[in-house]
Parts: sequence; C-alpha cells; structure tokens
Amino acid sequence: MFIATHLPSYIADKGLPGNTAAMALAYVGIFNIFGSYFWGLMGDRFNKRYVMTSLYTMRAIVLALFVTVPLSTQSATVFGAAIGFCWLGTVPLTSGLVRQIFGAKYMSTLYGLVFFTHQIGSFLGAWVGGRVFDHYGSYTPIWWTTVILAIVAALLHLPINDKPVTRPVIQPA
Repeated sequence: MFIATHLPSYIADKGLPGNTAAMALAYVGIFNIFGSYFWGLMGDRFNKRYVMTSLYTMRAIVLALFVTVPLSTQSATVFGAAIGFCWLGTVPLTSGLVRQIFGAKYMSTLYGLVFFTHQIGSFLGAWVGGRVFDHYGSYTPIWWTTVILAIVAALLHLPINDKPVTRPVIQPA
C-alpha cells in the first residue's frame, strides 16, 4: 500500500505531471493481472517457496532500480508495469503453500489469518510511508526500506518446510 498511496506524491514531488502517476498506477493494475497468473503457473510447476523467493527477489530488484534510475515518465511507467507484475503474485503462491502444508480442511481459517496480517502490513506501509516523509521530507528512506524488506522476505521463504503436516490418527479403544 505504500506504493499505491504514495507513488503519485513521489512522482509529483519529482516534478512530473499527474498523468504520469496515473499511468504508472494503471500499469500496476494491468500488469498485476498477468503477474498473478504467471506466478500462479510457476507455483504449479516449481517448488512454491523457491518461486516466492524469486518473486520477492524480483520485487527488490525492481524497487532498487526505480530508486536509483533517474525518474522520468518512461521510468515511472516501466516501474508500474514491473512492480505490477510482481504485486499480487504472492496471493496464488501463499494460498497454495497454506493448502499444501495444512490441507484443505484448515484453508479458510489459515488463509484468513494470512490475509488479515497482510492488511496490517498494508496499513503500516501507507502510514509509515507518510510518517517517514513527514520526518525526513523525502521518500528515499522508505523506498530503501521496501528494498530491504523484499530481500528479507525472499530469504525467509527459503527455509520454509513445505511438506504437509501429518496429524496422528487416533484409533478407537
């Protein structure tokens, strides 16, 4: 949500026209469709934890490039497309991992908890982004924080034990 909330202000602060921000956000939405489908397919073909690691690594690279490359209308729209491609690709992978590990019986409860925690993260992304900007007068610290968080997320997915949880069968006495 940091990006969805603050990208237009960031682009405006850099002196680009408002339609650049609108186009970048539109590209996020359009490429999100293709990215979610692509990452879901990759999760069907390959180990989901490695696909998640790849997705978060791609996200970190896209964010780092966006912060380091000079901002222009072209770089903003390319960023929108690239970040959109890995925006919600986590959804099919995360739900697939939850189902794979815990089974269908607990899917709705566990994925509900996953979804809830993502909402907290979304709130914090939007709120902290504003607080950081108010404090520093710049979005640079929060952009680099998102890069670091994407790298941490990539590393956290590597050791996931994705084998199904086995429950002991209780035999009647």
